[in-house]
Amino acid sequence: MFEAAHPDHAELTAALDAFAPGSAAEVADVARIRALVAAGDPYSRSLPLHVTCSALVVHPPSGRVLLRWHERQQSWLQVGGHVDPGESSPSAVALREAEEETGLDDLVPVPGPEPRLVHVVVVPVPEGKGEPAHEHADMRYVFATERPDAVVPETPGALLRWLGYAEARELAGPDNLRVTLSRTEALVSGPRPEVEG
Repeated sequence: MFEAAHPDHAELTAALDAFAPGSAAEVADVARIRALVAAGDPYSRSLPLHVTCSALVVHPPSGRVLLRWHERQQSWLQVGGHVDPGESSPSAVALREAEEETGLDDLVPVPGPEPRLVHVVVVPVPEGKGEPAHEHADMRYVFATERPDAVVPETPGALLRWLGYAEARELAGPDNLRVTLSRTEALVSGPRPEVEG
């Protein structure tokens, strides 16, 4: 159906093809991303809607997840950000952003061995830093560390906190992050699925 995807967007299309949306809203958000791909550059920050990639960083032995304070959003959120020129893999972008924003260099995909998309959601972004209000079509992945105490904030204002899932859901800014947290908790604590059910 989408075989004509731009070669640079083949990995994005493949990630969407392998993903099973969990709600009608998520089906609609995936469709909006496919429309961006069909139109040209889904990563262009000049568009009012563009694709971003993010990650929930977890420490499975302690049952904790890492959240970052985002000054612009005035919320505790997952780590992540924009796709840089020349990048084409959403999971690789999510991993790069996670490493940059946490200082962790031992991150591995959960459940592995390959990164798996766990949530796709379009989120509003308020105006700021010279940009008008816009939307991010966020693709979310999960990575684990064995060294939670090695985290280093990217900047002094970008505070990082390890939290249990229940506390993270209470602190999480938007409702959509609570969905990501619940999916992540099930993924990390449940049996390692061989086949999607």
